[in-house]
Amino acid sequence: MISYREKANCAAREVKQRRWVYSRLVAEGRMRQQSAEHEIEVMQAIADDYSRWADEEELQTRLPL
Repeated sequence: MISYREKANCAAREVKQRRWVYSRLVAEGRMRQQSAEHEIEVMQAIADDYSRWADEEELQTRLPL
């Protein structure tokens, strides 16, 4: 099973990758700025969701001290 933390980390890497690639595509005229911003925003929301779920999952699996 793939954990929420792994998914959160992967989505965060994807956000960074999109920022780099999409900025080049916009500069080359192969993508509209508005589309690039929207796609990055969507992936950032996914990364944020998974990060929040990972935090919750880790709190639930911790042993009480």
